[in-house]
Amino acid sequence: MDYNKIGNFIATERKSKKLTQAKLAEKVFVSEKTVSKWENGKGLPDTNSLPKLCEILGVSLNELLSGEKIIIENNYQKNEQLLLNMAKELERKNKTILKSMWTILTVSMIALFSGILISAFLIPEGVWQIITIIGTCIVFLIPCFYALKLEVSIGAYKCKNCGCEIVPTYSQALWAMHRGTTRYLKCPNCKKRTWCKKVIK
Repeated sequence: MDYNKIGNFIATERKSKKLTQAKLAEKVFVSEKTVSKWENGKGLPDTNSLPKLCEILGVSLNELLSGEKIIIENNYQKNEQLLLNMAKELERKNKTILKSMWTILTVSMIALFSGILISAFLIPEGVWQIITIIGTCIVFLIPCFYALKLEVSIGAYKCKNCGCEIVPTYSQALWAMHRGTTRYLKCPNCKKRTWCKKVIK
């Protein structure tokens, strides 16, 4: 999606309705700064603001996200292109989230091994050494739980047996055996447990 094109369209339609940024912001229940951000192509309205914004500007959701008025004859093609663009945008965001997850896990692993080495070689044997190692392990687990939450929140897991896409709960993913982002899950379609690979498309 072209953020600048959408921003220019919002600005043009706002001006055609003789609304200031402040007045539009008041009607959509956001700040004036947020409207300015939209119009400068630095962000998109969220799902809560979109319906109200379309209503105030007198445009359809398709027109707003396309950044232009749509002629009825071209509506089908525009809808198709818009859905394709939204899917690509979602895939891009999901890939970013997946990269963030791997970064969190990598940093956590480095911190864990560093903590254990420091505890083993710099702290004298005894109670404090054990406490430090246990504390390091606990601190390591916190970002791991968060990384799993990120993993579960995007895409789905594809059943190796029937190809069905599975979206497990956080608890199901947590307790499932795994190899990286491939998890051993029960498919609701074929009812078999298989190694299901993470897919984000």
